[in-house]
Amino acid sequence: MVTKRLQLLHELVPQAAAIAFLLNPNNPNADIEMSAVGTAAASLGKELLILHASSEDDLATVFATMIQQRREALLVASDTFFLSRRDQLTSLATRHRMPAIYYLREFAEAGGLITYGNTLPEMYRQTGLYVGRILKGEKPGDLPVQQATKFELVINLKTAKTLGLTVPDKLLVAADEVIE
Repeated sequence: MVTKRLQLLHELVPQAAAIAFLLNPNNPNADIEMSAVGTAAASLGKELLILHASSEDDLATVFATMIQQRREALLVASDTFFLSRRDQLTSLATRHRMPAIYYLREFAEAGGLITYGNTLPEMYRQTGLYVGRILKGEKPGDLPVQQATKFELVINLKTAKTLGLTVPDKLLVAADEVIE
């Protein structure tokens, strides 16, 4: 998913050669996402700066570093800490005029520019189905591992306008929802 988000960010701001990738080093999936985004950035010819944040105080520092290092766009890793701080993250990105892509629609609803990822209701539905199967007697170890099959692209045009960006028609047509 993180590679697809980087591709979408590239389509939205193709001139951005220097991109920041924000991740929580305490997340057990951080290394997997970091490896995937590193490979994707290299294939797109993007310079990548990996930034870590695991506390609210880290977020302001991260944005100061992005500005100092002249990053032109931001890719935010999938992490519940970032979801819980989405208002702060989207506000900082807008205030610093930083085009950013996030992993859940809730970021776009909070003022984030663009999101691509799973839907929380679908993830909860899948969890409920697994719990139901376990309660009916199936062993958790016997249940198949399933990956998400439903993804959504949400674009916040109000934020794009604030950032002075024109969203390509290709992205607007592909979007599941456009917030105006």
